[in-house]
Amino acid sequence: MEQELLKVFDNKHNPIGVETREEIHKLGLWHETFQCWFIGKQNKKQYIYLQLRSDLKKDYPGLLDITAAGHLLENETVFDGIREVKEELGIDVLFEELYSLGVLKYSVTTGDLIDNELAHVFLYDCVLEWDQFTLQVEEVSGIVQVELTQFVRLWNSELEEIEIIGFRVEEDGARRPIHELVGKINFVPHEQSYYEEICREIISFTSKNQLSS
Repeated sequence: MEQELLKVFDNKHNPIGVETREEIHKLGLWHETFQCWFIGKQNKKQYIYLQLRSDLKKDYPGLLDITAAGHLLENETVFDGIREVKEELGIDVLFEELYSLGVLKYSVTTGDLIDNELAHVFLYDCVLEWDQFTLQVEEVSGIVQVELTQFVRLWNSELEEIEIIGFRVEEDGARRPIHELVGKINFVPHEQSYYEEICREIISFTSKNQLSS
């Protein structure tokens, strides 16, 4: 997996070459990713879905993250990023069903990992039952949802904890319900400004559009 080849860019999003994923994270080179946030409305409340990263992951194991996301390989365009949704979650989504938030540029350094991403970010408006998810357990160990208002208040530092509800896949393949309180420490450490921007964009989208219910 670490020998995946990715396109490398300068900080103005101009392509300048190709490098391995390992070297990109070692040297802090700019590269493209695909990110898809699932949102929806149930019982007149708006929710956002989060993935629980597998404990087997090298980076940020066991933390809450974007619903589905991944790197765009050397030979891929943003349209190919939709494969991440199917691979990680087992959900079939058409690219035309996604709402683009554009490209968000951000950096995160954790230990020896320097992650400089040019992230193509999308929203997917949906209402899903838990049994519709078929998780790629090597990557994703669970799916949860949280009320959008709570998620926004957490990243605006108005709440210290928020309630998540969903399920986790155990080692034996059984699904165990999740219903607990979590804080910022339980999330992948994307920049605070990144989460704030995502919150602003989702609120703007939901205020202009009638979410599925």
